[in-house]
Amino acid sequence: MRIDPELAATLAAVADEGTLDAASRRLRITPSAVSQRLKALEQQLGRILLVRSKPVRLTAAGESVVRLARQVALLEQDALQGLGADDRDPTRRPVIPLAVNADSMATWFLAPLARLSDRLGVDFDLHRDDQNFTARLLESGAVMAAVTSEETAVAGCSVTPLGVLEYRAMAAPAFADRWFRDGATTESLRAAPFVDFDRRDALQHEWLQAQGVAHQGVPRHYVPASHDYALAVHLGLGWGMVPRAQQVPGLVALGGPALRVPLYWQQWNLRSVLLDAIAGEVAAEAQVVLRA
Repeated sequence: MRIDPELAATLAAVADEGTLDAASRRLRITPSAVSQRLKALEQQLGRILLVRSKPVRLTAAGESVVRLARQVALLEQDALQGLGADDRDPTRRPVIPLAVNADSMATWFLAPLARLSDRLGVDFDLHRDDQNFTARLLESGAVMAAVTSEETAVAGCSVTPLGVLEYRAMAAPAFADRWFRDGATTESLRAAPFVDFDRRDALQHEWLQAQGVAHQGVPRHYVPASHDYALAVHLGLGWGMVPRAQQVPGLVALGGPALRVPLYWQQWNLRSVLLDAIAGEVAAEAQVVLRA
């Protein structure tokens, strides 16, 4: 059994774009041709690869094929660069999908990507998720590399430590004066509202637990964007865990333990000049910004 690279690339395009129509525009073929390619690939492999919902959803078999398609495209790009052939068409820039947590994106991750895009002529497709979940995007083949809190390598991937993103419990002075006049006591922490990033974020819960307070029942707001999250704390919507690397003037610390989240770079265990260059630039930036 062989997997036709063109058919696999078509499946990857559909997964990226979300619909057959959008994939057809990207591939410059008709939607009917896209559908025929998908049917041919499924018949060839004897497996359903795609759930035709809106947006489409890959099956486990489809994820394996998309991962192969991305690996082939990456190796092809390396080969073209080695031959100098990619310079003939400057409009064909490689697209590198990466996964990153929101706080890294807001504080340090974009700077190395800007340098890489300028130097290497690549485009980045960033997938944002909590650092505890970005590794799942590696497993599915949606991304080639990820910033993650998982030290254990995903199957077929390598792991490099990046450093530690440190968080402290912070609040606006007026908020602290209202709710924590006598300090962040157990009683005041049960009553004072805090800001959660989203329902996957457990940093505030961990800090409360360290203070002897269960987070259940404590008032909270959900603000699912890093810059807006810090702004919400700054405006006094609630207290929150703010990254030390994120400069938010005028906040006061509530005390208690700083929470340290180790971050790792996981990427496909595939020898690629392009992917290794990205890893090197990201690691160099992390060494400057993140605490050891």
